[in-house]
Amino acid sequence: MTICLLAFLLWPTDPGQDSTHSEVQAVPSIDINRYLGTWYEIARFPNRFQESCAGEVSATYSLYDDGDIRVLNRCMKDNGEMTEAEGRARRASVDGPNSKLKVRFAPAFLAFLPFVWGDYWVIDIAPDYSYAVVGEPRREYLWILSRTPVLDEQVLGGIIARIREQGYDVSRLVRTRQTH
Repeated sequence: MTICLLAFLLWPTDPGQDSTHSEVQAVPSIDINRYLGTWYEIARFPNRFQESCAGEVSATYSLYDDGDIRVLNRCMKDNGEMTEAEGRARRASVDGPNSKLKVRFAPAFLAFLPFVWGDYWVIDIAPDYSYAVVGEPRREYLWILSRTPVLDEQVLGGIIARIREQGYDVSRLVRTRQTH
């Protein structure tokens, strides 16, 4: 699975700080049951593990019996083939907020290695869970997600303004093609 496997093996886990901005802030908490389900990618920062994705990007979250979250990412390649990657997410720390998760797409036998787990922080979320923004402390990765394949441009503008306030370089955002 080319979407995510190698990227999360190499995903940096050191939360180095941008000298011009304060620390990235995750939302205080999320309602996991409301967060579960399918999200459509509206925009993202370019990254190696999604290079083959031409559009139709989605993520579906469900619970495992142990309370971890099953992550199923899907996208369409240029040739029209759908590809998917399955991962696992869990709280970054037992006593920390549930909006700060760690995610891995590496095989389970590598789960003991800290570097296969990448930061997955929910940094913005609509009160009705109609959109969410996922980032990480180094500001290298970012995803804008919506419950629908299209997000109102005015709502998107507000999201982008808040992302900018968090110190993310919004000029790096690329829109995701969604046709369904």
